[in-house]
Amino acid sequence: MKYGARNKVKAKVKSIKSDEIMSLVKVDVTAPVEMASVLTTESVEHLDLKLGDEVELVIKAIHVLPVKS
Repeated sequence: MKYGARNKVKAKVKSIKSDEIMSLVKVDVTAPVEMASVLTTESVEHLDLKLGDEVELVIKAIHVLPVKS
């Protein structure tokens, strides 16, 4: 199956809570990953980002797609 999302995180299903319409699937991340962010150069300068800096990633997404391999 092909899908448009490029950032992939390996995870293991931790719990599933379902009702008639929706289900909540919680996962534990099981593999270290590399992620990327595209932002303006002005933002990089404002944050004073440098190689080796530790940062916290805030991931804003409208979908988290579980794909069973």
